[in-house]
Amino acid sequence: MPYCESSNGVKIYYRRYGHGSTKVLLIIGLAGTHDSWGPQIKGLTGSIEANDDDDDLEAAPFVHTNREEESKLDQTRDEEEGIEICCFDNRGMGRSSVPTNKSDYTTTKMAGDALAILDHLGWKKAHVFGHSMGSMIACKLAAIAPERLCSLALLNATGGGFECFPKLDRQMMSLAYRFLRAKTPEQRAHVDLDTHYTKEYLDEYVGSSTRRKILYQEYVKGISSTGMQSHHGFEGQVNACWTHKMTPKELDTVRLAGFPISVIHGRYDVIAQLSHAKRLAEKLHPAARMVELHGAHLVSHERPDEVNQALKDLIEASKSKEIADDWSYMPESESGWLILRAPMSLSKLRSDGANTLLTIYSFLGKLQLSFIYIIGLLVMGFDHIKSIFCIMKPVRVATIES
Repeated sequence: MPYCESSNGVKIYYRRYGHGSTKVLLIIGLAGTHDSWGPQIKGLTGSIEANDDDDDLEAAPFVHTNREEESKLDQTRDEEEGIEICCFDNRGMGRSSVPTNKSDYTTTKMAGDALAILDHLGWKKAHVFGHSMGSMIACKLAAIAPERLCSLALLNATGGGFECFPKLDRQMMSLAYRFLRAKTPEQRAHVDLDTHYTKEYLDEYVGSSTRRKILYQEYVKGISSTGMQSHHGFEGQVNACWTHKMTPKELDTVRLAGFPISVIHGRYDVIAQLSHAKRLAEKLHPAARMVELHGAHLVSHERPDEVNQALKDLIEASKSKEIADDWSYMPESESGWLILRAPMSLSKLRSDGANTLLTIYSFLGKLQLSFIYIIGLLVMGFDHIKSIFCIMKPVRVATIES
């Protein structure tokens, strides 16, 4: 089987699809496996057949190929027009190692896993696309090794920490309760469908059946084949999301690296809130383009054509300096319409004037959040003191007549 060894003996299972000089690394999110990228693999390479077939590798484990001939073959394929994709199971999921220590799961260490795969494959540079938790890992990778990226796509992204909290309403509370109680692939499949897609999409008919019924069977089959995520893997990946944070310095590194960025998000995502994705795009402006689509958390499945086109546009933008001049789009309002900002070349991002304005903007944003935080503490303190006085206040007791 195709494995890459990362730090501390962690083994990462990966698959490769397609051939060509354009290299794309796909990083999946929480509790997902490499095959969750099916619509993007098909859309970008034209095939879902893996280059490294498990059966062939297992059938002839002692057959040694000629490394020199293999290298020549890889070089020939690299010179071809086309796209080669690599996707993998994050540590804690699928066929990859499952460390038992929660501290072994951070987005920095998982970005190290992704970097180890690039080194293992001999890819000097690649387009890196991440979904949900995978977008956190991709963003961290871009900060650690910006010289290894051609472009960056962040799908259904948040900034980690408190931003991982979904919008708390009756629907979300019900989903969380059902998720924690799910013990079988069938129970988990029902929860995942309601979490990943809009009701509108699930209720659509495909022939004589609804998408919900069709996808339910596919989810049960997929979960059954890979197995339910282990307790250690789930807790570890949740820890990675909760402890994830991009410092202002790291964000500046990504923003000034010189490659185009796309922040792609489903408008009705109940897990990763759209407002957080927009805020992240603003922090990475003007290197980032915000792409808002009609869909939920798995917008990559619900709107595959639009997502794939956005990814192709990103790849083309990285190859053309002319496109980079008008790359940055930001949403005008909550309606989701996109407008073109004033053109700015990625090569001009390092200008002192722009950096000064962005520093002031960042400071004002932090000041606003700090003010809200202090007000919250004051309100909580007032309520606490009020409750103490209520406890200490003497209680009048009526006299009892004998």
